[in-house]
Amino acid sequence: MTRVRSALIWATLALVVAAPIAFATTSPLLAWRDGVYAASGFAGMLALAVLLAQPLLAGGYLPGLPTRRGRYVHRWLGVALVALIALHVAGLWMTSAPDVIDALLFASPTPFSVWGVVAMWAAFAAATLAAFRARLRIPPKTWRIGHTGLAVITVVGSVVHALLIEGTMEPLSKAAFCILVALAMAKVVFDLRVWVLLSRPRRS
Repeated sequence: MTRVRSALIWATLALVVAAPIAFATTSPLLAWRDGVYAASGFAGMLALAVLLAQPLLAGGYLPGLPTRRGRYVHRWLGVALVALIALHVAGLWMTSAPDVIDALLFASPTPFSVWGVVAMWAAFAAATLAAFRARLRIPPKTWRIGHTGLAVITVVGSVVHALLIEGTMEPLSKAAFCILVALAMAKVVFDLRVWVLLSRPRRS
């Protein structure tokens, strides 16, 4: 891969992540929201950006970050993802604790809350599975399927959560961003399925 192509890939990724966040900073809705609420919203946007990078890193698709190095960065971004989700929820709790309680109990009247909570618990479960993988001695194939399955739930829940919210994110850039997150995840799922099929013992 040439340096020019590598630079274009990284520049495109940076643009894809920066554009919707930049548009969000110009939203007139920010004038009506306090700093904590706004910060929690941007934490959620950054979490969505991490969800775009995670499958690309795990699959070794980014130039300069082959599979082993990419998965090392992937692990640390997983920690960052958990932290961003925690900040997102904590900020919402500080501004409206009853709404957060309703969401956690699946009693909220807003559908996007349900999708967000499902995505949150799936992300936490995926992180916990990764943290205790060695201790649990999970076989590689089982690990890949389990971790990827939880990641899929996280991505689907997060994407639907983001699309249903009418907030500071500009609608078109948000939709494009969410589509790219879903496509990146779909690419990894397809490659995992191929890996499983190829590693399956053939019958004589």
